[in-house]
Amino acid sequence: MIPVLLILIPLISGFAGFFIRNGNGAKKWSLFSSVITLLVSIAGLSIYNGKAYLNFDAEWLTGLGSRFSVSLDGLSQILSLLTAISFPVIFISTYRNEYKNAKNFYALMLLSQAGLMGVFVATDALLFYFFWELALIPVYFLSSQWGGEKRIQATFKFFIYTFTGSLLMLVGIIYLYTQTPNHSFSLDSFYSLHSKITGATQGWLFWLFFIAFAIKMPIFPFHTWQPDTYEQSPTAVTMVLSGIMVKMGLFGVIRWLAPVLPIGTWAWGDTASALCIIGMIYASLIAMQQDDLKRLVAYSSIAHIGLMCLAIFATTKIGMQGVMIQMFNHGINIIGLWVVVNLIERQFHTRKISELGGLAQKAPALAILLVIVALANVALPLTNAFVGEFLMFSGIYNSVATTYNVVFTVTAGVCIILSAVYMLNMIQKVFYGNTNELTQNAKDIYPNEKIILAVLVIIIIAIGVFPQPILELTKNVVDSIVTKMNYKT
Repeated sequence: MIPVLLILIPLISGFAGFFIRNGNGAKKWSLFSSVITLLVSIAGLSIYNGKAYLNFDAEWLTGLGSRFSVSLDGLSQILSLLTAISFPVIFISTYRNEYKNAKNFYALMLLSQAGLMGVFVATDALLFYFFWELALIPVYFLSSQWGGEKRIQATFKFFIYTFTGSLLMLVGIIYLYTQTPNHSFSLDSFYSLHSKITGATQGWLFWLFFIAFAIKMPIFPFHTWQPDTYEQSPTAVTMVLSGIMVKMGLFGVIRWLAPVLPIGTWAWGDTASALCIIGMIYASLIAMQQDDLKRLVAYSSIAHIGLMCLAIFATTKIGMQGVMIQMFNHGINIIGLWVVVNLIERQFHTRKISELGGLAQKAPALAILLVIVALANVALPLTNAFVGEFLMFSGIYNSVATTYNVVFTVTAGVCIILSAVYMLNMIQKVFYGNTNELTQNAKDIYPNEKIILAVLVIIIIAIGVFPQPILELTKNVVDSIVTKMNYKT
């Protein structure tokens, strides 16, 4: 029942949130709901971790061969935990932000959390698609109603991209459903098709799914919606998009694409990997030129997601292990960066790097915590990202799925160096040097904000020093998925 609770708590809380009378009550209600969800997620990892608690199956759309089937394995547990941690962090770190019609804002945020949880636990393709849309629809409204001046244009682009990708994926799901012997949408039925669908058919099916997932990650050239949407959305929504929703695309490739269509994945793996590499280089170079903090973090996210996608197509166990731990780590690190961006924007009403400076003199606690999060983002040893990136680079270099493994490894390594350049440059310009008219009266962050950033820093260092619990959690699912991906004949 744990996966059902992970969906129902934010779903029911979200609908109830529309009827709360005032914004302050909506804040407290959403925070309370997210904390309960976090406790349930932790319980599923500790006390109630038996199969009876982690699986649920019931009739849903029996006439179509679809069931309400949800399950928590290592992959879904790590992503549902990330989602459960992220929402309390988001609500607390943005607690002082004011929103018009706040009850609707927080209700939509909770509905988005319910959709995300459903995506990560669904083991029925039609149910997966249902939650995929449930996670996205609230974001359309959140961005279009509470975003910046250009929110309508950004949201429209976001809608066109994601709606197109969703339709392509739906076509692929329906085709695979028609090929199953028992006309079922179950994940196991889809996995059984890998030897029954020809290579040519797997090829075009691969692109139906990959484009949908590439848009969500996003991967070049399907990324152009992302910087505008991140910039124009409220920072709380940007945290959800960047910290959690991009993982929907990576999760889709790992769960619903590569193991289901292994021949298509091997046939087009080099092409997909090349797109990842191009996106990493492009995003890194663009990030180096940014004067807007939101856009810098947005392009940084594109580069890091590209590396994870590249490691998936290496089809190695060590690389896949790195992807799974890095999905969690990236979420923690990128949300930490967004927390800092939100604090700076709220106090100074600007995100321009050129207008800031010397903040470390006035806000030493913020500077210390930001430096640790930023260094984790560039994978400094003893931080969480170092573990994931080391495993991913090992997997890419040792890949037998491509003859370009050395080229991919070296190029990806250059992008990591570039990430250090733009992150350290941002730290130097924003936090060090002399203060100016805007920052000379800066104040340090509030205690609740210090606590949130400190919690993220503790997670960063704890995983960097001792990553074994997460590696053990995902080991079995890594073995299963990579074995299916390596089916070629």
